[in-house]
Amino acid sequence: MESALVLFSKEGFFEVTMADIAKELGMSVGNLYNYFSSKEALAKELIIYISKILGEEIRKINLKKISVKEKIKEIVQFYFTTAKRRPELIEYFLRVYLANREIFKNGCEGMICVSPFVTEIMIFFEEGVRSGELRDQDFFSAFGLFMGYLGGMVFLMGERMLPNEIDYYIEDISENIYRALKA
Repeated sequence: MESALVLFSKEGFFEVTMADIAKELGMSVGNLYNYFSSKEALAKELIIYISKILGEEIRKINLKKISVKEKIKEIVQFYFTTAKRRPELIEYFLRVYLANREIFKNGCEGMICVSPFVTEIMIFFEEGVRSGELRDQDFFSAFGLFMGYLGGMVFLMGERMLPNEIDYYIEDISENIYRALKA
């Protein structure tokens, strides 16, 4: 999974073959097909894998007894740290999953394959509204604002367009997201 994740993230889905992945793993292509019936099946398993990793971390933040504003900052910090330490996780999501939706048609419609992550973000919003810290609004509007901001900053980081390290922006990004969502 990790080898395929790195290859897909760097090269793109259509550029990488099952033979490339097998070579990276030091196994035969036939053996790789024993684990995954196709490159598309592997791609779907990877997005589920990533969603679980991200979802577990957001869950840890959700369980903390801290304000919504502090949770936003922790989520932003986690996402940016992940983009630096394990860029393949975020890169795969941006470069393969979002950019090649046709690969994920059968079995990953809507948010099915990213539900562990999306569910935790949904819980974050629901709890924020329930506590009175966030205004009640359409989930997709709030989700798009939050994730669009984070994804955009990570994209700019990856393109080396940011004049500062991404950590420099954590405070401002967190504050901007909070102000846009607060009650």
